[in-house]
Amino acid sequence: MSTPEFVVAIPARHAASRLPGKPLRLLAGEPLVLHVARRALDAGAREVWVAADDERIVEALAGCPVRVAMTATTHASGTDRLAECARIAGWPDDTLVVNLQGDEPFAPPAGIRAVAALLRDSGAEMATLAAPIDDADTLFNPNAVKAVRAASGDALYFSRAPVPWPRDAFAHDRSVLPPGEWLRHIGIYAYRAGFLQRFAAMPAGRLEQVESLEQLRVLEAGFRIAIATTPAPFPPGVDTPEDLARAEARIAAGSA
Repeated sequence: MSTPEFVVAIPARHAASRLPGKPLRLLAGEPLVLHVARRALDAGAREVWVAADDERIVEALAGCPVRVAMTATTHASGTDRLAECARIAGWPDDTLVVNLQGDEPFAPPAGIRAVAALLRDSGAEMATLAAPIDDADTLFNPNAVKAVRAASGDALYFSRAPVPWPRDAFAHDRSVLPPGEWLRHIGIYAYRAGFLQRFAAMPAGRLEQVESLEQLRVLEAGFRIAIATTPAPFPPGVDTPEDLARAEARIAAGSA
């Protein structure tokens, strides 16, 4: 499967609530945002943009062949920030944009390319990736978002709850998981620049507010999100000081 031409946009918010200054936190002696930008470049994107909200992020990327869009500090979500980035970049509506989260220093280039190809091949308004869940800790962790997929490959629902719920199996034992039942959503997205603007302009949906999952806004409004299994593992991102310590250990062990 060939990879279409695509751009990558990386939202980088300095005032992250759980890890303030996250884009500039050092990982192996370099800013976190620089690691993410290199992953996007390794994927073969036509352009890589970082949607920043602080001049220090611009300085941290000096010498890296990416472009930086200075976006408002008041954006409520990464989608809003990327919509402004797309306007600054001047991308035509049909530009294929991959939204790579700014806390994914180990994002595999193959996964970045795969979500771009999925958008092109599925004809859906959005595309994303998922990975099988095979342990109970992940399944019952509300921070690990579960994806439910139709036979067509389109998303039916996303939830922080363990869905689907195997009634009979869990009536006896919830520690042994039936194989192949669950998917963990990976927070990487692809969409056309025109739909990105439309997404950002939509009012928040009821389900989005209940689950605190922005992608539910798209499903509730009746649009398609295609889901594919990632072709390469996405190690955990960095959202807390503990995550950062684990990422350091991963690099030190040569597992990056």
